Amino acid sequence: MADFNNYYHTLQVLPNATSGEIKQAYRRLVKQFHPDSNQAEADSEQIIRINAAYEILKDTANRRSYDRQLNASKVQNPPASSIKRDSTSRKRGRAADEQVQTWLQQVYQPVTRLLDSILNSLDEQIDELAADPFDDQLLEGFQDYLKNCRDFLIEAQTIFRSMPNPPIVASAAAHLYYCLNHLGDGLDELNYFPLNYDERYLHVGQELFRIAATLHEDVQSALADFA
Repeated sequence: MADFNNYYHTLQVLPNATSGEIKQAYRRLVKQFHPDSNQAEADSEQIIRINAAYEILKDTANRRSYDRQLNASKVQNPPASSIKRDSTSRKRGRAADEQVQTWLQQVYQPVTRLLDSILNSLDEQIDELAADPFDDQLLEGFQDYLKNCRDFLIEAQTIFRSMPNPPIVASAAAHLYYCLNHLGDGLDELNYFPLNYDERYLHVGQELFRIAATLHEDVQSALADFA
């Protein structure tokens, strides 16, 4: 089978690539070669080849059948240098996968649990405070809530800084970083309210929490293929 029919070569992935890796490669290449991309690499013919390759490799049954045909067409005794390169690539691929899984388990997942504890509780606290913003007991409860959120945020920031993120999740890690920053700014604004009862601080704090929640959703979407 000629190289232009090797769908793994077309998508620039290894034959043992996961479905997530194949999907990511497809999206990247479509963006790179799409005629509307305004890039020098734009190539409608390449887009056709990329789509054809993805249509086969994204489906488990079609991919299995294609793999049998591909293996049958290969030279029985490939050069040793080719075997060495494939072996090295597989090792690197496995190492990269392990790095990502370690980062997900030791950084992303615990940070996400702490973020959920903060983001999912603000509306309820604001509703309780709205009953009487000048009630000392309600105000004290709100201040205790903010302190707990700050403690959760500090813990999340410490975990986030505990390990460098793998390059393949750099974009998601950047969104997570900005999410943490917006939460910190939001808590700063909310903490001003008990000092002067100016509701503008509540509104600004809520908006910063909303932005942080959107950033967190972007992180979860970006990492969905790695879960």
